[in-house]
Amino acid sequence: MKNRNAVSFESRRRGAANGVNAAGGRLPTLVDIAREACVVPMTASRAINSTGYVSKEVRARVLKAAEKLGYRANFVARSLKQQRLHAVGVMLPDIANPFSAELVAGMQTVLQAHGYTTFLATSNRSVQQEKEGLVAFAHHRLDGILVATRGTQMGNEMILELTNQGIPVCTVGRPIEDADIDCVTADHWNGAYQAVAHMARLGHKRIGFVGIAPEDAHLLRRYKGYADALAAHGIPVRDELVVGPASGPAFAVQEDGHAGMMELAGLKRPPTAIFARNDYTAIGALHAAHELGLKVPEDIAIAGFDNIPLSAFTLPPLTTVEQPIGEQGRRAAQFLLDRIEGRVKGQRREVTLECRLIVRASTDPGMGARKRKSSH
Repeated sequence: MKNRNAVSFESRRRGAANGVNAAGGRLPTLVDIAREACVVPMTASRAINSTGYVSKEVRARVLKAAEKLGYRANFVARSLKQQRLHAVGVMLPDIANPFSAELVAGMQTVLQAHGYTTFLATSNRSVQQEKEGLVAFAHHRLDGILVATRGTQMGNEMILELTNQGIPVCTVGRPIEDADIDCVTADHWNGAYQAVAHMARLGHKRIGFVGIAPEDAHLLRRYKGYADALAAHGIPVRDELVVGPASGPAFAVQEDGHAGMMELAGLKRPPTAIFARNDYTAIGALHAAHELGLKVPEDIAIAGFDNIPLSAFTLPPLTTVEQPIGEQGRRAAQFLLDRIEGRVKGQRREVTLECRLIVRASTDPGMGARKRKSSH
């Protein structure tokens, strides 16, 4: 007995291949799109497939016409011809941190406009899980891979192996030395430097770093910015003020910030300020400070990194470093598409986007008072 769903799917597939929709009507073609957008079919094809120069205004007009008419490119025929699935894998540290959501949204803006589907995998804190996810992407013959996890030796070796197999890869925030792998990143060193210099100017001499173990801290550009800012202000780096989990392919999380704050508060000479590896970690540290009865920023100043939406609504609002998350996603997706579609070959490309310090009440004791005064 035949499976009815299988027959139904097969009939729909044959109908789509023959230019007929599920209702029996004719599917719109490139000629229809061109007529609707007042361009020639070749221009419509270039705009939809990104295979040649088309002005932004014309491309927008063509895509609007395609959406209006319900046009769907024949991906089955195109994939057979081009030997592509029009699918991209995205490897993330986790999906809980708002950073991941904003980054993927930026990627999908570009990928979906070019007809590509995204498949997500997460490493959490496991290098082995990251490796298995990357291998799965390769086994499913995805057209390319975007990697936004933290760098590890095993992970880098796996990425190099994939590129040696001819699979295009672009990393986000993870430059790989001596490899022709494109990378889009933010200036993490400078962002961290700005935040720590800000706290040093406020008079803090004991500034902790929360989010990574001291023996692995040198692997983080944010830690290097922290250490360099301390040195520039004549403040020594003290290992006992650097706390967190061992390095891995994942982000530090709230629990790391909470545990780090508790550990630092238990020192004979605790810090008077903390720079957290990211906003999630800083929020965990804020919660721990409240549990300990510490006033922020009077007893302990706290700053984070990323400027996730929640950072403006903590109590008090969190000083942080804003990085262009969505823009990194868009740039990385475009870099990858350039490789997949053969527009760029050869030497690696890397772009570094600027970060910006956002000062709020978690470090500046005067901000809360000024805000209350201005509301009267």
